[in-house]
Amino acid sequence: MASEPTSAARDASERREKEWWLRALAVFQSPRAVFAALRDQSDWEAEARQEPVLAIVLLAGLAGVLLAPSTGRLLDEPLIDGSFAVVAVVLFFSGAMYGAATYWAGGAALFVGLKGAGSRGSYRRARHVLAFAASPFILGLVLVWPVRLAVYGGDTFRSGGADSGAGVTVFDALLAGFGLWAAGLLVYGISVVERWRPLRAAVSVALMLLTVLIVTLPFLIPLSSR
Repeated sequence: MASEPTSAARDASERREKEWWLRALAVFQSPRAVFAALRDQSDWEAEARQEPVLAIVLLAGLAGVLLAPSTGRLLDEPLIDGSFAVVAVVLFFSGAMYGAATYWAGGAALFVGLKGAGSRGSYRRARHVLAFAASPFILGLVLVWPVRLAVYGGDTFRSGGADSGAGVTVFDALLAGFGLWAAGLLVYGISVVERWRPLRAAVSVALMLLTVLIVTLPFLIPLSSR
């Protein structure tokens, strides 16, 4: 029969969890320290960062769903019936599913890419690296989307409502900048965690993308022939 954790053990666990919540914020300012901490693959450290990772995955998933072309037509759907509350619910659940799928499948592809480049890290660590590297998408979600919604309102989710003009170009450029930041952070994070040169880290990301292409190609070919 397993014994209950002691008070000291619980305090240590809570301290580690607080540290990882702080690191989830510090990744924007001190990414080296955050990714260096990911080198610890022990179960207690992995458990301590589960909640911050989950929060990043859900918010980054929502940011990803907002970029989808179909999101800009949600209010045109009969099932939505012009309700912003329904739009919010759809975005939340689709964002959660997209984030989870990217976390597990993208983490697996990254793990393959890292192994191909010579990493000895675990699949779990690859997922956590991918999650923390996605943090800039959350910054875009917090800084760009509220302003975009304030400017365009409901037209953001209607076809033809907010898909052209200088303003849209500016917003799209800002969001693309956060995407490039995330891509650069992934390469940088890998180089820190694995103690590799940036070029080797970039090769592992290229292998990751190749893995994704190989896996999805059988599904993309039939779609392209329609």
